[in-house]
Amino acid sequence: MNKYAGAHVSASGGVFNAPLNAKEIGAKAFALFTKNQRQWKAKPLDAETIDKFKQNLEEAGIKPQHVLPHDSYLINLGHPEEEKRQKSLDAFIDEVQRCEQLGLDRLNFHPGSHLKKISEEVCLDRIAESMNKTLEETEGVTLVIENTAGQGSNLGYKFEHLAYLIDKSIDKNRVGVCIDTCHMFTAGYDIRTREAYDKTWQEFDEIVGFEYLKGMHINDSKPDLGSRVDRHHSLGKGKIGLDAFRFIMNDPRMDDIPLVLETIDDTIWDQEIALLYSMVET
Repeated sequence: MNKYAGAHVSASGGVFNAPLNAKEIGAKAFALFTKNQRQWKAKPLDAETIDKFKQNLEEAGIKPQHVLPHDSYLINLGHPEEEKRQKSLDAFIDEVQRCEQLGLDRLNFHPGSHLKKISEEVCLDRIAESMNKTLEETEGVTLVIENTAGQGSNLGYKFEHLAYLIDKSIDKNRVGVCIDTCHMFTAGYDIRTREAYDKTWQEFDEIVGFEYLKGMHINDSKPDLGSRVDRHHSLGKGKIGLDAFRFIMNDPRMDDIPLVLETIDDTIWDQEIALLYSMVET
């Protein structure tokens, strides 16, 4: 089994600290923000920062393809207002370019929200258009769409939404998806039993396709199945339970992609990573 588990670590003090923070908790993969996720603008990455990041990544023994950067939460590529969508698009392109500079090959993002002002389909078309403009203006970085819980007016909670965006993409080689287990569960896709797990992933394969799976967020869920509420929990403490994570750790379809914890207690991430690896059946 080629499993690469880790967590969304802090990049406080500089992005080059993230690989060291990952190494410290025994991670073989990690996620990070390449800039402050609560601000629109960030100063450009300088050569020294980029070099230090790459050195620390090597020192941590983590490959670039096992790093899953996350874009700013402010970005909404499907914004109903053109000016605000353009602001999001500019910020998104900047984030993709930052990944390029750091030598990272994927960027994880939430698709967008219609804010109850436009239809789901119009919003999805706006997201697809934003993605295509980004693909035209950048290179080498795959745009990884994260499934959502479907809270509020967020799109991406159905496998069909993800498939729609991929279908509309001008470069299928540079788009992918990240499946968050908590979001999946609260959007109504059950993975708690072997039978439910197999059925849900079969549906995923038929609608989206495993070739597009570029990463996962490994989270238990505080809310119930189908509640459309996004609240993560520590592994085994929520409504999903441990079996689902055991299935994932022994599923060859999840080999060689970043499996990233975003569970709520970062003080036990090292224990949760160890727990995930202990589930691998030899």
